[in-house]
Amino acid sequence: MHNLPALIIGCIMAFYWARVLRLALKEKRRTGRAANLLPPEPLGRALRLIWFPAIFLWIILPLAAGILQLPWVFQPLYTSAVLAWSALAVAIVAFIATLICWKKMGKSWRMGINPDDKTQLVISGPYAYLRHPIYALSSLLMICTMLILPSPAMLVVGFIHLFLLQWEARREEKYLTALHGPTYADYAAKTGRFVPRF
Repeated sequence: MHNLPALIIGCIMAFYWARVLRLALKEKRRTGRAANLLPPEPLGRALRLIWFPAIFLWIILPLAAGILQLPWVFQPLYTSAVLAWSALAVAIVAFIATLICWKKMGKSWRMGINPDDKTQLVISGPYAYLRHPIYALSSLLMICTMLILPSPAMLVVGFIHLFLLQWEARREEKYLTALHGPTYADYAAKTGRFVPRF
C-alpha cells in the first residue's frame, strides 16, 4: 500500500456517495423524481457539471493514491502519518454523523432545489443546532480528505467542493425562506449555518 489512510478515506467516500445514489433512487421509486439529483432549475443543473466530476475525483484520487505510484500532481505535498490517521478518525465520526442526519431528514431529504417540492421543515435532532449539518459534515469530510491526501489535485477538488457547498447552502436558504416563510426565518435566526450558535 502506498497510502493506507488515503485508501480507507477513498472507500468511505465511495460508500458515502453510493448511499446518496441509493437515497436518490429510493426517492425516485417513491415519488417519480430522484431527489433532485438533476434538479429542474437551470443553475442547479449547471452546477452539477462541475460538482459531479469533483465528487468522482474525491473518490478516485484517494483510492488511486492508496494503491498506485502517481505523478507529482497527485502526490502529497507533505506527509504526516499522525495527521493522516487523526484526520481519518475524524472522517469516520463525520460519516457516522451523516448517516444519522440522513435518517433524521427522512422523506424531506433532497440534493438540490426544486421549486415544486413542498417538503416538511426538519428542525429537530442535529437540525436543532445547525441549518445544514449534512453540508457541514460533508465539508469536514472533504477537509479530512485534503489532510490525508494533500496533493495539488486533491486540494483543487477540495476547494471546488467547499465553495459549491457554501453557495448551495445559501441558495437553499433563500428557497426555504420562500417556502416556509417566517417559520424558517425564525429558525435560521436561532441556528448556525455550519457551526452551532451558543
